Amino acid sequence: MFKKMSNSEIIQQLTEQFNEDSGDYPLIAPGPSWKKFQGSFCEFVRTLVYRCQYSLLYDGFPMDNLISLLTGLSDSQVRAFRHTSTLAAMKLMTSLVRVAFQLSLHKDNNQRQYETERNKGPGQRAPERLESLLEKRKELREHQEEIEGMMNALFRGVFVHRYRDVLPEIRAICIEEIGSWIQSYSTSFLTDSYLKYIGWTLHDKHREVRLKCLKALKGLYGNRDWTARLELFTSRFKDRLVSMVMDREYDVAVEAVRLLTLILKNMEGMLTEADCESIYPVVYASNRALASAVGEFLYWKLFCPECETRTVGERERRRSPRSQRTFFHLLLSFFVESELHYHAAYLVDSLWDCAGPQLKDWESLTSLLLEKDQSVCHLVARGGDLSSPSRKPGEISLLTCEKHRCHGRWGGGVLGDGGWPPCDSVFHPPATSDLGDVQESTLTEILVSSVRQASEGHPPVGRVTGRKGLTPKERKIQADDKVKLTEHLIPLLPQLLAKFSADAEKVAPLLQLLNYFDLNIYCTRRLEKHLELLLQQLQEVVVKHAEPAVLEAGAHALYLLCNPEFTFFSRVDFARSQLVDLLTDRFQQELEELLQSSFLDEDEVYSLAATLKRLSAFYNAHDLTRWELYEPCYRLLRKAVDTGEVPHQVILPALTLVYFSILWTLTHVSGSDASQKQLLNLKGRMVAFCELCQNCLSDVDPEIQEQAFVLLSDLLLIFGPQMIVGGREFLRPLVFIPEATLQSELASFLMDHVFIQPGGLGSGHSQEDHLQIEQLHQRRRLLAGFCKLLLYGVLEMDAASDVFKHYNKFYNDYGDIIKETLTRARQIDRSHCSRILLLSLKQLYTELLQEQGPQGLNELPAFIEMRDLARRFALSFGPQQLQNRDLVVMLHKEGIRFSLSELPPAGSSSQPPNLAFLELLSEFSPRLFHQDKQLLLSYLEKCLQRVSQAPGRPWGPVTTYCQSLSPVESTAEANPQGYPRSKKRRIEGPSRRHREDISASQEESLQLNSIPPTPTLTSTAVKSRQPLGGLEEMEEGGGSELAFTQGQPLLGAQRLRSSSPQHFQTPLNSLGPGLGSRLTRLSLMEEDEEELEIQNDSSEEWQGTGKQSSPSEHGLDVLDFTELNTEDF
Repeated sequence: MFKKMSNSEIIQQLTEQFNEDSGDYPLIAPGPSWKKFQGSFCEFVRTLVYRCQYSLLYDGFPMDNLISLLTGLSDSQVRAFRHTSTLAAMKLMTSLVRVAFQLSLHKDNNQRQYETERNKGPGQRAPERLESLLEKRKELREHQEEIEGMMNALFRGVFVHRYRDVLPEIRAICIEEIGSWIQSYSTSFLTDSYLKYIGWTLHDKHREVRLKCLKALKGLYGNRDWTARLELFTSRFKDRLVSMVMDREYDVAVEAVRLLTLILKNMEGMLTEADCESIYPVVYASNRALASAVGEFLYWKLFCPECETRTVGERERRRSPRSQRTFFHLLLSFFVESELHYHAAYLVDSLWDCAGPQLKDWESLTSLLLEKDQSVCHLVARGGDLSSPSRKPGEISLLTCEKHRCHGRWGGGVLGDGGWPPCDSVFHPPATSDLGDVQESTLTEILVSSVRQASEGHPPVGRVTGRKGLTPKERKIQADDKVKLTEHLIPLLPQLLAKFSADAEKVAPLLQLLNYFDLNIYCTRRLEKHLELLLQQLQEVVVKHAEPAVLEAGAHALYLLCNPEFTFFSRVDFARSQLVDLLTDRFQQELEELLQSSFLDEDEVYSLAATLKRLSAFYNAHDLTRWELYEPCYRLLRKAVDTGEVPHQVILPALTLVYFSILWTLTHVSGSDASQKQLLNLKGRMVAFCELCQNCLSDVDPEIQEQAFVLLSDLLLIFGPQMIVGGREFLRPLVFIPEATLQSELASFLMDHVFIQPGGLGSGHSQEDHLQIEQLHQRRRLLAGFCKLLLYGVLEMDAASDVFKHYNKFYNDYGDIIKETLTRARQIDRSHCSRILLLSLKQLYTELLQEQGPQGLNELPAFIEMRDLARRFALSFGPQQLQNRDLVVMLHKEGIRFSLSELPPAGSSSQPPNLAFLELLSEFSPRLFHQDKQLLLSYLEKCLQRVSQAPGRPWGPVTTYCQSLSPVESTAEANPQGYPRSKKRRIEGPSRRHREDISASQEESLQLNSIPPTPTLTSTAVKSRQPLGGLEEMEEGGGSELAFTQGQPLLGAQRLRSSSPQHFQTPLNSLGPGLGSRLTRLSLMEEDEEELEIQNDSSEEWQGTGKQSSPSEHGLDVLDFTELNTEDF
């Protein structure tokens, strides 16, 4: 072929013979046999050049022809040729670059040998040696010129055109290879004339290409010797590199941050403070790989220059105590002054991979928290005042110690705030600093976060990581760290609690440290004395504080220690009993004062409320049944309901305490040995408490209302019908079904407190925005509790209409909850769920009708919203058209009845008030089969004949509804998913006599288990029309049937039923507009028994076991499910 044809002719012939329709070629073909093809192909090109580098490579003919052919193929319009030839050309170029580099080394070696030989004395110089070296130099120069000519041809003929190819795979190949050329032969290729192609491609829209650019640049910036030659390129494309930190593809953003870290390390001063400040916020990103990469950048930018390893004399010192303290001061400065985030756990996790040893220095952390009365090195800012209002948050300034003239980086602060970093001990004697309140709180959170990270080994909540588990080595490190931190913190935790016992913001996280301890060390290392101190401090904290976070942390900490498996359990249990006795005695005294006195001052109210909060928090984690707190709390709540004299601060914790009392009693009687008296006693308590909560739903205080609703919904769910599931039939006496009044009050509460329009959110950073977000979470909690009552059968399922009718209006706030409720309700009972959807639309329509009247109703914005809601309801049925067939028809029939349920006054020409409801019903029409549409049109026509004051032309809603049922719009009636197609079908026109014998009831019926017709158009290809054999005969016998055209209602719909199954087929050619009405006259019967069985099996699988059977399961007509008559009107 090469001898007889030119390259253009070869390419033309290959193009003509290539099958472009397949779309597959070896580089992208699927399957294991092609996965290694690309690597083997590239290895072949490399080996070819390697074998020929001393012989055929300089022959002229083979390489020149190969390069010419690849250049021509790389310009082909055929994707396979262009992709494959570009890959081959770029790999060939890479191999040639390596050969050129070897030639340059040989050339330099030859030059040194020649200079050495020439510098010898006259007696030692060998002329033959000089001559051979000169000839060798000439040969190397010729070879280098030839190689450069080949490289130039490939670069200009292939790369320059293909690096911006329309195919991203080709662009990625070009960028990857040019990066390889620059690294392999930097002398020739590390110039701006080649680097510009990488810089331009940084803006590529495809992820893989941008990724290749960044990886190519990483190889260049990683070599400090090349950074001087990259300055112009860096200054030109630095802004783009910094902006790629926010790339929407996480792996691209990670590579961009790593590249900027290399620039930071190897090109000092290239990244400005503004550049760095734009990168800092990403340290709190949800993606852990990206956050860790930015954490490393932050470490090298702010922390490492001040805490790096220093050499004193010949002795290396790593992480001296002073450098560790400096590290934590700088970390505090960055977190507090930058004001980027509220949770230090994410900053700790971001720095964990690069600064893990520093963060696990719990000795330095605790010493900083426990130190007192220390001197401060006064630092002043060089070049400006740090207290200036023009200083931006997060800006890092260079500080000078005024006393010792040393330097350090600092994130700012106000002079004299007590939070300055210490000067480094290498330069002058150590000096320390006091921590402010904010710094102490932040350092406490950092301590807890580092302990949690070391103990659990996974990132905080909300941060995504692709790893599934820890390696054995990491698990070993984790276990060692847990022992280490436990041994260190057990003696110091009582001291920390004693120091910060009055500060709730610091005490709560400190109590959480017990979650990450190896508590067995208290026994194995004989540290019981520290346990005694801890229990004393824990009791002091509980008695001193009433904040929910502190009380919850204290109760949980005591719960961790109250494990019967521990040898010190008796000591902890005794301490718990002492604490509860103290709180109970105080509560009894204060309660008597409240019950006997008609007035309490603020201090007494606060004391009683605080005591109840403490008892409630401990009742949540501990069984306090033996203290019998139910009766006094019930008396308190009864007085609150009867007289209204109890402050709401007391009612809230009292409600929670009674709730926990009932739950703990339930745990005691859940065993099979519980007596009937115990069950009835618990049932009485629960019913009495539900009555109290029901009364609280009408309280004036919204907090009491919401608390009562939450507790009531939880109790009703726990004591609902599902209580006896799982072999617990003996608990049947405890099952409680709320009365209709209680159900109505719960629904009313939901309407008044959940489905309300809140104010719009601002930027999301103000206090009001945070308050609105918290309120939204609370409303979502209330709605979720109500929906659970519906799904578990505690409330009547019809009450779900109050929720479903707000689906569209509150979709942004509660759409996920309502959608899940709708899905679960359909799984429970499909038929009932469909009726509830229709009920929701009826309620909304009736409300709008009462407010606005029937005139112009369908033009109101509220009615348009209702249409959107109906459309969303229709979409909720999913693609299972066959399984939902009976449900959609039933929904249409009931909707038609509702639209004509109220007739206009006698003698009036106005339309029925509910007639506009048909427009809402039209949104469900696309879910109907063609046959069902025809029958529904007939049904509507019969219903309309009963309306005596019908105008001469159809009303607007009727026209709209009929148009939605028109056969012209029946374009989506494809074969249902999972339903077997008929192998053979034939159209058979029934005889005139047969049609005349059909009764009226048979005309109105349609078998559900008849097979829907195959769509007439099955291909987009243009094909010749085929004559419709037999259609003329069918039309002869069709005079008695009238089809509606142009949206008019049908006067009748006939269906022919034969005694034996008949087969039919639909023609595959394009049909005329009249075929839709003709097909309505065709007999639609079962093809064979096998298809009938398959359909019934499919219907049974959809409905599941234990659900109501639909008419289709018994072979009933779908419209026989509700009789087709107009007597109901």
